[in-house]
Amino acid sequence: MQHENPKSYSTPGTAAWPPVSVPGNPDQREPENAAPVDNAEPPEAAPDPEPTPGSALLDELRARISKFVILPSPEALDAVTLWVAATHLQPAWQHAPRLAVVGSAKRCGKSRLLDVLTETVHEPMLTINTTPAAVFRSITEEPPTLLVDEADTIFGTPKQAEKNEEMRGLLNAGHQRNRYVTRVVGNDHTPHRFATFAMAALAGIGDLPDTIMDRSVVIRMRRRAEGETVKPFRSRRDIPALHALRDRIAAWARPLLEAAADLEPEMPVEDRAADTWEPLIVVADLAAGPWPRRAREACAGMVAAEIEAEEDQPGEARILADIRRVFVAQREVDSLSTDELLHHLRQNTESPWAEWGRNGLTARELATMLRRYDIKPGNVRLADGTQRKGYMRNKFLDAWRRYCPSVHSVNADPAAPASG
Repeated sequence: MQHENPKSYSTPGTAAWPPVSVPGNPDQREPENAAPVDNAEPPEAAPDPEPTPGSALLDELRARISKFVILPSPEALDAVTLWVAATHLQPAWQHAPRLAVVGSAKRCGKSRLLDVLTETVHEPMLTINTTPAAVFRSITEEPPTLLVDEADTIFGTPKQAEKNEEMRGLLNAGHQRNRYVTRVVGNDHTPHRFATFAMAALAGIGDLPDTIMDRSVVIRMRRRAEGETVKPFRSRRDIPALHALRDRIAAWARPLLEAAADLEPEMPVEDRAADTWEPLIVVADLAAGPWPRRAREACAGMVAAEIEAEEDQPGEARILADIRRVFVAQREVDSLSTDELLHHLRQNTESPWAEWGRNGLTARELATMLRRYDIKPGNVRLADGTQRKGYMRNKFLDAWRRYCPSVHSVNADPAAPASG
């Protein structure tokens, strides 16, 4: 069967991957002059293509992982499955996605997931008690897969972070191909370039440093609820079966190396999130079956969840999102005085601003937070005609579009050009 898809690829012994439904694909948009249809029934979703040998392998890997670990969602389980398969095609990737396995407490299954990853990824390299210098020397054109357990003990405190700054730099640089570090080696201190590009999984309690989280597929683990059971992991019994599956995945993936390197899939996200998720989407497209659809659903949903979680952090875009909520609640007034804005921010019981410092968020602290977004207070005219120090709503529009687009729509200035 042939597919009328100019981006389809086929490899001897494998099925061509079919076209998939992608949000925003111009080929799937309605004609501009199409007449609106009232009370039209929503179109039924197209059935998934038939399974292929590749999709069957991913199904089997997904089932194996779920025997030992309960992931927080089906989408997270799909993401982990695709990430494991992507490690077997590392020479094809421009970016090496990190897998951040984080939880709020102990006994969430983080270490158990790392146990399963160790037996299924390409060339696992556990970094326990491993120096950065040893890791540098282990990364070649066929890089290992780095596995870091208890990452919170490496980056958890400022002292730990300072001590392990070289490892953090390696993990940051290694997200993108051709990012080298130079070190002097030998008795004559000859400068030598070391590659850093390698996929990595990091498990720990609490969020990892922002620079790592921003380059990661984030899996937020939870403790098992009553009634949720998993199979105990026993090395002697379970490792041989996992190794056999790993070898079959590698045998399927390796002939697809050139096809994987050439694919430029349609992505449901943009920028660094697209860089990070692209290898997983490519693996799904190569495997075909239901995986292209499921991979994009996981990507869109999990990236959106991380954007929302980022907005909940006071040190990130939380202040912008909360100010936007204030303006929405005040019926999109043109400006608010600093005192009035602070009053409304502190009244939000779900925000940290009432307890920020000794007496709540102050005008000076607010100005400092907003300065990084090039937003400054000034003399504003209020609805009652008076003038006071405050903030104009239109000064926030650009920052809202860029840093917190997932909360409430922004009614842009009608005179302003539409963003592309």
